[in-house]
Amino acid sequence: MRAVMGAVVADGFDFSPGAQVPLLGGAGQTAATQALASAAYRDSPLTDISKADSESGKSEIKKPKLSLFAPNLGEAYARAVQVRMLGGGRKALIQSFGTEPQTVVEHCLSATRVRKQRDAKLTLLMVLFGLLFLPGVLLWLGGFQLKKMLSKDKGGVSLLGTVLLLVLGGTAVFFMIKLPLTGFWALYARVMLIAPVIGWWWAKQICEKTAVMMRDAWQSLLDGGGVAAKIPEAVPQDPNEIAAETLRQNLAKVSAEQRSNVVFYAGPKGILGMGTRWGSWQLAEELRPAQEGSEIHPFRSWDVIRVIHDRLRLLERSPLHTGGFQQPPSVRHWIVSPVGEKAAAVAHPEGTEVEAFQVRGHEIERICNEQQFGSGNRHYLGVQFVLWDGQLVITLMITVTVLHETLRIEVTGHALGPVNALFTTKPEPKTKDVAKVVRFWETKTQTLPLIEPGEVVRLAARAPLTWFPPVLDFLGGKLVLPEPFGLRHVWADKPWRHRFMADDALRAATPVLRTVHAAAMSVLKENGVDTERFDNRSLVLSGMIQGVEPSKADEYNA
Repeated sequence: MRAVMGAVVADGFDFSPGAQVPLLGGAGQTAATQALASAAYRDSPLTDISKADSESGKSEIKKPKLSLFAPNLGEAYARAVQVRMLGGGRKALIQSFGTEPQTVVEHCLSATRVRKQRDAKLTLLMVLFGLLFLPGVLLWLGGFQLKKMLSKDKGGVSLLGTVLLLVLGGTAVFFMIKLPLTGFWALYARVMLIAPVIGWWWAKQICEKTAVMMRDAWQSLLDGGGVAAKIPEAVPQDPNEIAAETLRQNLAKVSAEQRSNVVFYAGPKGILGMGTRWGSWQLAEELRPAQEGSEIHPFRSWDVIRVIHDRLRLLERSPLHTGGFQQPPSVRHWIVSPVGEKAAAVAHPEGTEVEAFQVRGHEIERICNEQQFGSGNRHYLGVQFVLWDGQLVITLMITVTVLHETLRIEVTGHALGPVNALFTTKPEPKTKDVAKVVRFWETKTQTLPLIEPGEVVRLAARAPLTWFPPVLDFLGGKLVLPEPFGLRHVWADKPWRHRFMADDALRAATPVLRTVHAAAMSVLKENGVDTERFDNRSLVLSGMIQGVEPSKADEYNA
């Protein structure tokens, strides 16, 4: 226990209060969070995840060695998210603005727990009806594997596959009747072909019950219900439960990374987690004393930023009672670290100036005043609006630089759109239209079971191997998440295709820009700076902001 705690403290954490119950279904229950969490309960094909990839990265699907062991979307997604966000030796995470990543991970753990409970029952059935009658099970599994290999892309079976399956079926029936064996072995040979069918029927009831439970959770999340993830294995019952304590600490570490004040700029991809830079407005003029023969009172970039920060915190106040910013924006100091456009990983800063993934206040002030030119991290003041229940994240970043006698104030806009529509699709019952018995010219809709015969075989075959995840990943394939990974930005669409979201992003820029300019002007006047040129430039920018349009500000035409 001490070794585990010591390792965590070495990473910058000290969970001194001890074991605590994770917060399940709390403030993180937003539309974006629930949509991402619902993927852990889905039973759709894994290939669907490719439709949700964004420009920030593409998911990779490792092909299975045996298609019978291939996972579906929910199984692969839950496994990949757990390993990436909780696994040992994992890489740094990108913040998921507008969502609660810990809640998503908890639902992945909860879905995996439900599947393990089902797989424990299926494993028992495999022992009773499979291990004792192993030759018959292998024959049935071989037949289903052959069917999957000969299946068409649309799910049907090719002509060759149909012929082979008929030949194999006919041969099996023939040997059942005309067995070359007598006595016990003749009886065993007949039972070994029938017992797997009985086990399959029993397994189908278990799988159907679990499928209904998983779909209820999927539906409830997308309907906005308060379904909570159940992960008792993350709540230590005594100090000797090292596994539970480690899981609890890893979940807390995910939340700590989410609160980090360090972000990464990846060239044309923009700030990872905040989206691409769609607009940029700059005010840069020479610093001159207000009166001839006088001098400017010394001031630093931090003095300007601090006043801008205080003014921006009052954005929700308005002289007119017309709604406006109903929710106050988040105003926060950020340290922006540059990374390559094709960087496969990022690294959080370390040292005495960093605590729990957050750069300390005095170091932020130093970077703001000193690191304005050349290599190194930069300081930005961010104004972030989380709208549409987490589906739209608008971030305006402000930086102040002083080079020689020139003061430059730059405001850039970043926008992260809604999660892909794949994550917001609700489960649909499986139905088919059949002709009525009497009025045969009319049809009626018949509801089908959620679990098909082939799906029962797949789940039963995977069940014993779920206790050995690496082996199952090797045989059945897996989902490899894009890097650098963050739950939100890798599956986000562009907001410009949604009219109201685009309007909100464009409208937010104007009041922020004018507030920044007004705050900067007050600092300049207090320190004896001639603000005439700054005022003129500010008026020009105010005119430009009237007709603001989104652009690709990070793609330079060189």
